[in-house]
Amino acid sequence: MGKNEFLTPKAIANRIKAKGLQKLRWYCQMCQKQCRDENGFKCHCMSESHQRQMQVFGQNPHRIIGGYSEEFEQAFMEHMKRSHRFSRVAATVVYNEYISDRHHIHMNSTQWATLTEFVKYLGRTGKCKVEETPKGWFMTYIDRESEEYFKEKQKNKRLKSDAVEEEKQEKAIAKQIERAEQLMPKTDDNSLPVEPVKLEQAGKVVFSLGSSKSGATEQAESSQPSSSILVPAFGDQEDDKQPKKVKTGGISALDELMKEQESVKERSNRKDYWLSEGIVVKIMSKALAEKGYYKQKGIVQKVIDKYVGEIKMIDNGHLLRVDQQELETVIPQIGGLVRTVNGAYRGSNARLLAIDTANYCAKVQIEKGIYDGRILQAIDYEDICKIMQ
Repeated sequence: MGKNEFLTPKAIANRIKAKGLQKLRWYCQMCQKQCRDENGFKCHCMSESHQRQMQVFGQNPHRIIGGYSEEFEQAFMEHMKRSHRFSRVAATVVYNEYISDRHHIHMNSTQWATLTEFVKYLGRTGKCKVEETPKGWFMTYIDRESEEYFKEKQKNKRLKSDAVEEEKQEKAIAKQIERAEQLMPKTDDNSLPVEPVKLEQAGKVVFSLGSSKSGATEQAESSQPSSSILVPAFGDQEDDKQPKKVKTGGISALDELMKEQESVKERSNRKDYWLSEGIVVKIMSKALAEKGYYKQKGIVQKVIDKYVGEIKMIDNGHLLRVDQQELETVIPQIGGLVRTVNGAYRGSNARLLAIDTANYCAKVQIEKGIYDGRILQAIDYEDICKIMQ
């Protein structure tokens, strides 16, 4: 039996030691490896695998640290929301509960050096109510999805919906008026002439029907009251034929609602990473020019940590691991399939309709999904990428 086999005392002791939490300063987030002492961490830093990971980190350190910080904050707030949503709790208690999972994002890989800095950040951004006491920092989760907030949100949504419905009704009435005017009979030699429409103060339209007789008969009939048809008027002014748009800040409520929905989707889906599996990208790294990969195309097989892609080259089938900063989106020919990799419609597949080379944008039509058939007039080249079919 070997020295460190599965059931040897040494192997059992190593597993027992690995069960507990180790020191944070001896953890490598890039390699996801925990060392038990300073000597082990030093040996790990000198290993070849760690050196390769550090080369990837050196290409864009701020983006990688930002990604780890975002993941750490999301996981921490999710734990706070589930476990201490309506209570005031010490920050150290929440942190110890969060790090009980061995595979959590460690704080030494984020932009916050200490827990105090992170707690102050949550207080500044309004995500938690924090206070410093003699016993340490205490946190209270700000529930933005509470009943009052939900009711206020529903009320505003209902008001906007009512304004949109009112505008639609006004447009329908305007179309009916236009259709009625088109169907109104025209005068000829055999029909009775229709006198001009008169607007009375009572708000009614009077159509007076004359006679085709002449001479004494016309004078005799003039003494009798002329027959008239009273038709309800839609308004006292000619402008009433046009639909009244419910305006808010100079635009209609319907346009405002659509614009607001677009902006909400844009904020939620606009990220600083855009790689996704199955798209065709072009390598723009000049460091790989000597090996013949510069401006060559490949297919993204796998996305690592959101910012690094495992690329399979189309020409020779070689696998490369490249940061997205060294990659560029590929625009297919008109009629080809693309994927929106960033922006409001992130993740949707679309058909390329036209290209505007002067403004570096394109016109696409989304295919399938809830936005099926929607046409995007001007979407940036960087937000779409060719799909490998």
